[in-house]
Amino acid sequence: MIHLAIFASGAGSNAEKIIAHFKGNDRVQVALIVCNKPTAGVLEIAQKWGIKTLLIEKEGFFSEKSCLLALKEHQIDFIVLAGFLWKMPEAVVAAYPKKIVNIHPALLPKYGGKGMYGDRVHAAVLAAGEKESGISIHYVDEQYDEGDIIFQATCPVEEGDTPETLASKVHALEHAHFAQVIEELVGG
Repeated sequence: MIHLAIFASGAGSNAEKIIAHFKGNDRVQVALIVCNKPTAGVLEIAQKWGIKTLLIEKEGFFSEKSCLLALKEHQIDFIVLAGFLWKMPEAVVAAYPKKIVNIHPALLPKYGGKGMYGDRVHAAVLAAGEKESGISIHYVDEQYDEGDIIFQATCPVEEGDTPETLASKVHALEHAHFAQVIEELVGG
C-alpha cells in the first residue's frame, strides 16, 4: 500500500478530489492531511473522510525534524502539495526525492516563485496579456516552483476574463488532472 500525505492551507477542493479518487483503491491510500491553518476547510474535509490530520506551525516546521518524524510515523511514501503555501524544508525534500509533487495555477516557468499563488497568479497572467494559462504539476525541490515539470494542461485566456473567471477555468483543470497524474506517478 502506498500512503499519501496531502499538504494544504485552504479550502481543500483539490485535496477532496484526490481523496475521492483514491477511495477504495487497494494500492494507494490518502493517509494524512498536513495543514498550517487551524481554520482551513481542508481539516473539515479530512474529518468527513476519516483521514488523520497534522496541524503544523511555522517555527517548528522549519527548525525541527518533527514534521519528517510524523511523516515516517504515518509511513508516508509520497507527498502531494495541494494549495500549500510554505516552501518545503530541505530535510523533507531530501528525504523524499522525486516523491513530492505540487500543482501550480499557471504554466511554469512563468508566473511562479515566492508570493505567486491564487489570484496573484491569475492577475499577473491577465496583466501580461497572455492568450493561455493553465496548470503545472511539478516535482518539488528546494526552490519555489522550480522542480521538474511533470504535466501541464492549458485553457484559453479570453477577452473579459477576470482573475476570478480565470481561476475557475484553472480549478477545472486541477480537478480534472491532478489525481490522475498522481496515480500515474505512484503506480496506483
